Amino acid sequence: MERELGVRLDEVVQTSLRLRSEPGRRAKIDLLASLLRSAAPDEIEAAVAYLTGRLPQGKLGIGAAALRDACPHAVAPSPTLTLREVDAAFRAVSDLKGTGSSSEKIRVLRELQSRATAGEQQFLNRLLFGELRQGALEGLMAEAVARAAGIPAKDVRRAVMADGDLTSVAKAALTEGAEALGRLAIRLFRPVQPMLACAADDVGDAVGRLEEAILEFKLDGARIQIHKAGDEIKVFSRMLREVTPAVPEIVEAARALPVREMILDGEVLALRGDGRPHPFQTTMSRFGRKIDVEGTRATVPLTPVLFDLLYLDGADLTVEPLSVRAGLLGDRLPASLIVPRIVTSKPGEAAAFLEEALRRGHEGIMAKAPGALYEAGRRGRSWLKVKSAHTLDLVVLAVEWGSGRRRGKLSNIHLGARDPASGGFVMLGKTFKGMTDEILAWQTKTFLEMAIARDDWTVHVRPEVVVEIAFNDVQASPHYPGGLALRFARVKRYRPDKTPDQADTIAAVREIYRRATGQDPPAPRS
Repeated sequence: MERELGVRLDEVVQTSLRLRSEPGRRAKIDLLASLLRSAAPDEIEAAVAYLTGRLPQGKLGIGAAALRDACPHAVAPSPTLTLREVDAAFRAVSDLKGTGSSSEKIRVLRELQSRATAGEQQFLNRLLFGELRQGALEGLMAEAVARAAGIPAKDVRRAVMADGDLTSVAKAALTEGAEALGRLAIRLFRPVQPMLACAADDVGDAVGRLEEAILEFKLDGARIQIHKAGDEIKVFSRMLREVTPAVPEIVEAARALPVREMILDGEVLALRGDGRPHPFQTTMSRFGRKIDVEGTRATVPLTPVLFDLLYLDGADLTVEPLSVRAGLLGDRLPASLIVPRIVTSKPGEAAAFLEEALRRGHEGIMAKAPGALYEAGRRGRSWLKVKSAHTLDLVVLAVEWGSGRRRGKLSNIHLGARDPASGGFVMLGKTFKGMTDEILAWQTKTFLEMAIARDDWTVHVRPEVVVEIAFNDVQASPHYPGGLALRFARVKRYRPDKTPDQADTIAAVREIYRRATGQDPPAPRS
């Protein structure tokens, strides 16, 4: 059904701005649905992608410095760009390859930006730099697609799970309706969005919420999905990108399984000789490798650890409870390939299982409801994660303005460890996690009074406030001067009882890294 519709870029920009300032979920869905109803069929995928903060083309093959070079000095006096024109320009940039392509990419982007207003330029730059945070997550967008198409939201979510791509599902729903979504089903070699977990406060909280739980070691590896049809094997990443050539040992293990057709969910880890996992970054150094795969395989072999079975010999198992899926997984796979797991309703047994996971070098446990269906792409409450966290007392160096429901409040704090040698602080990353409304209000008032410099996004403050930060581990990072960054940092509490000279030192952070990895931390940047 052809529609004489179309959307200007300015309409997308204005919708994005309203999303950032609108706190209500229902109102956000209404805003998105209204825009989607106006989009022409060939604009729907771009509209959905832009408003969830990404490009349909993925990366454009152009670095940050080149992107900055593409920004013109002039701006258009009024909005004229259409969504179709912007998408065509990005596709042209993505398609450019070979000698001289970098300068041509810059030329195309500069020409596009020269036709944009100041607000449109700001939107495009944030989109290109991956910094467009406007409160339109994929779950919210799926609800908006359902609203715009007049289709039950559960049918849209199911289609996204099967297809793996919200943009194509949105186009099918809005142009062909419910019948098109009904044709979408899980099938081999089309990756399924992974189910995600919510956090539990501790092991008692997790077991209490679920009453009876299937407990599994929580692995700090790279999420994988294995598709098998006879001897044909494909492996996909958490982001649904095919990584088969990078993991030949995983392909060999899957090919040896006595099953004709299956889709498996799990993780890969690089293990030390004692069976303990290497740091996450070591695993990822293998997982994303394209050159000398066999050479690095000899020094950093990967081990698959599987925890779910989504498809078996033509049958979609995502509609079956986890207890059934786990039983079939245990029947069809050798125990050496399956994540360690127990079933219990006793907090004491769960605590002992957590201690065993930590003793063996893993980051915690998962607690899953035996009756849980596989909610692909969703952070379901029937999967809970319990992790052991480190804490450090760090100093706030700067803070960024929030967006969405945090608009108008100072939110994302920059964290620094004390450096006795220089008398200053070494930045270890940022976080906006763990903040209550009361903390946000206090931060905004306090840090504005302590400001020493500011720009449109960041308020730099006197380094006087100490905050207790929980985090999972320390990883090497080329982005920060100390060469280290915190993983999954979140605010535990502010420490008005401590002064900056009582904050933890960069030496303490380096020691945490050394104990966890068995390696010397990277040298600080000069």
